[in-house]
Amino acid sequence: MNTKLASKPKWTAAERARHKAIRREFEHCPTQEDLQASGDYEGPIKSGAYFAIKVVIHELKKARQEAGLTYADVSRIAGLDQSTLNKLEKGRLPNPKVDTLWRYASAVGRQLVLMHVRRQAIERGNDKAAKPPRK
Repeated sequence: MNTKLASKPKWTAAERARHKAIRREFEHCPTQEDLQASGDYEGPIKSGAYFAIKVVIHELKKARQEAGLTYADVSRIAGLDQSTLNKLEKGRLPNPKVDTLWRYASAVGRQLVLMHVRRQAIERGNDKAAKPPRK
């Protein structure tokens, strides 16, 4: 096993200036704590939404396979990269765009249907109804 340590990169003055500019650009970005304190942070994707998307993707994959379509076929029909389709089906695209799902569904002979319903009070463990999200 080679235990040789990696050498320190030798950056040019231009590369150092570019990296310094990048650090300067992002030094004022809010932290997760800042976002939570401001009320603008809703947290990570909810597990219910995550699993709902996973079920849709699984059903679309099944429809693709039943139709005998390859990634190349779907790519040509939907105008999506084969790598995107692969990542989508393997779960490596955790937050796909609605347009991506819409085009994928259409390519495999399905229709993606979005709808909304009036929000019901969601019970919490402390017997209090959940408050709607702040605007």
